[in-house]
Amino acid sequence: MAGLEGYGDVYRGRPAKWETAGTSYPQRYHGREVIRPLDIPVIHPLAEDNPPIVDDDITISKYVGLGCGLVSLITGNLLIHPFVVLRRQCQVNPSASRYHLMPITLVPVMVRLHQTQGINTLWKGIGSVLLVRGMTMAVEDLISKITPWQKKITYNNSMKAFGQHILLKCISIGIITPFYSASLVETVQSEIASECPGILDVFRDGAIRLLDVCNKGRLIPIYALVPPTIVYGVSKYLFTLIVKGVTSRIMHVRYKHSQEAKGAYSKDLLSESIIQDIETQSILVSICVADVVFYPLETVIHRLHLQGTRTIIDNLDTGRSVTPLLTGYTSATDCYRTIISTEGPLGLYKGFGALILQFAVHFMVLRATKWLLTELGTMLMPKPKPIKVQKSSYYDEI
Repeated sequence: MAGLEGYGDVYRGRPAKWETAGTSYPQRYHGREVIRPLDIPVIHPLAEDNPPIVDDDITISKYVGLGCGLVSLITGNLLIHPFVVLRRQCQVNPSASRYHLMPITLVPVMVRLHQTQGINTLWKGIGSVLLVRGMTMAVEDLISKITPWQKKITYNNSMKAFGQHILLKCISIGIITPFYSASLVETVQSEIASECPGILDVFRDGAIRLLDVCNKGRLIPIYALVPPTIVYGVSKYLFTLIVKGVTSRIMHVRYKHSQEAKGAYSKDLLSESIIQDIETQSILVSICVADVVFYPLETVIHRLHLQGTRTIIDNLDTGRSVTPLLTGYTSATDCYRTIISTEGPLGLYKGFGALILQFAVHFMVLRATKWLLTELGTMLMPKPKPIKVQKSSYYDEI
């Protein structure tokens, strides 16, 4: 057909005369300029020398979780101890007119205690508290080694294993009870009206309390304190486990829904860093909820332990004087009824403002730690190198 000469040479396959000439496309054909296709550069960013950003993010999240867990442990054992001291002093004082249900009423009292006795007065008894916690862990570990009872329990264990675990808790709490009483005395007694105890006096005082089985005055024998203390400790422990499990489950479901809202599951949906973060938050929530729910029972238990010990505590109505503890309870039921009748239902919640301050400080420390570690990790993480895009020579020719 006319006008179609050389059609195959232009559009069909690769022309042999062009390949032999070393030119991919002719510049002109039959006097007309030939438009060449664009040279699209093929870029492989994965082949560039870039750092693995995703792996670095996972590593940073892992270390942030480890740091938050460590800080939570330190905060729960050391930093919040002043609020534990204030809370217990309010709980065991039956003659106090100010209940300190809100944190704002405790601030001026803390200032006066610092002015009259120094800042150390809010850290009294911390050595004995740590020793008692260490003794509890040691006793549980020893019992788990000499018996088939498990020190830790999971949801996959049988009912028999769960019962043995609860029995281990009951025995360990019963053994530690006299030393807990001695530690409680060191925590609440006033430093200006009592001798400063030694770091190992908790063992001596606990042994004396254990061997002193005779009922002298208003002092309640240790064998009468063991049952209510075990009931309080085990009930609070079981409640903490339930709240922790429910909270952890809710957090997992919420995280899953947040990933579904983004259109796809994240790569680290169940990664170690996410699980660790959820574990830390669920533990904190379970401890807070358990402390609030069992606060009245804790008030009763502490008053029973201190009755007849001739302990003199700081008067938190003013923060400048001291007052002796004079009670005459016969049992935990009698203590509860007496508090309700003489101090009202809110008497069971004396010092609740200190508990609120304790939770607030713990939460703020964790948030600040997480933010600081995240920012440090972001600053130290190597930045990706920019990808250089090669321009087509066709645009230069135009």
